[in-house]
Amino acid sequence: MNNIKNVAIIMDGNGRWAKLRGLPRTAGHLQGTKNIRNITIAANNMGLSSLTLFAFSTENWKRDEKEVEYIMRLPGKFFEDYIDELMENNVKIALIGERDRLPVYALSPIEEAEKRTKDNTGLLLNLCLNYGGQREIVLAVKDIVKEGIPTEEITEDTISSHLMGASADPLDLMIRTSGEYRISNFLLWQLAYSELYFTDVLWPNFDEKCFVEAIESFNGRDRRFGGVKK
Repeated sequence: MNNIKNVAIIMDGNGRWAKLRGLPRTAGHLQGTKNIRNITIAANNMGLSSLTLFAFSTENWKRDEKEVEYIMRLPGKFFEDYIDELMENNVKIALIGERDRLPVYALSPIEEAEKRTKDNTGLLLNLCLNYGGQREIVLAVKDIVKEGIPTEEITEDTISSHLMGASADPLDLMIRTSGEYRISNFLLWQLAYSELYFTDVLWPNFDEKCFVEAIESFNGRDRRFGGVKK
């Protein structure tokens, strides 16, 4: 599995998982949060450099207010339960997204986890919260303009270095669970040469075996980056 370094996942299907069991949507979100731990440990054991998870988009604020509040309280629950294990596994935490709209009860535990894990050298776990791919590019362009970088000096690398997730490796594989076939405004710039993998498995059921199958699918592909196979 050495061919792959950075994986991103759109964690979709929590609500459907709960509905199939006659449970409220919040139960699906809780189970999905628990699964973040499982896949993070699996990714770390596989030797991946980074794992980027789409937890909450800028569009998700349109959901029911109580559901949004519940989701926003899950980072605190997650790190309360698993921060010690993440430390033991040398995992580094990073938040990707606009922080100013996040409530304190969501932002504080994430920033505390960032501080506590900042010197870790294992897997980089990027949590995308209040994140949108188009918005990320817009903010990058605004920063470039603000810095006064001459137009003729702006390259792809210039934009890449101004993105929120600039510390991550180039994205190799994007996985989406639950049978949906779209990227939903996720990592639009970073997906330029990424392989895509779609599965019908709902996120709470996406276990290590499913993860390995996705990685094996990636390893079996011929990546030419616009070139021709020799």
